[in-house]
Amino acid sequence: MAVDGKYNIVVKSPMGDQPSTVELKSSGASLTGTQSAQGRSQDITDGKVDGNAVSWKNSITTPFPMTLEFSGTVDGNSLNGSVKAGSFGSFPFTGTRA
Repeated sequence: MAVDGKYNIVVKSPMGDQPSTVELKSSGASLTGTQSAQGRSQDITDGKVDGNAVSWKNSITTPFPMTLEFSGTVDGNSLNGSVKAGSFGSFPFTGTRA
């Protein structure tokens, strides 16, 4: 199953559920796209794809400036994994194809 598509994801953080949408497009081992949350949208960086495994980074400014590092697996219409939030640790995320 191709990883390309738009997903609604929810990060389970200590500050509660953090919803966002991510649109992914693969080209060989490269992954590009945009991620949107809290009314803001920006390009993802460092995107990689290996089969159904994906990873990317997203820099945020709210509630704190940091780079979020996502890694997950696409399984059918699901995208699940974890996100590393700097020194705050890693948190699970779940998602479904929009």
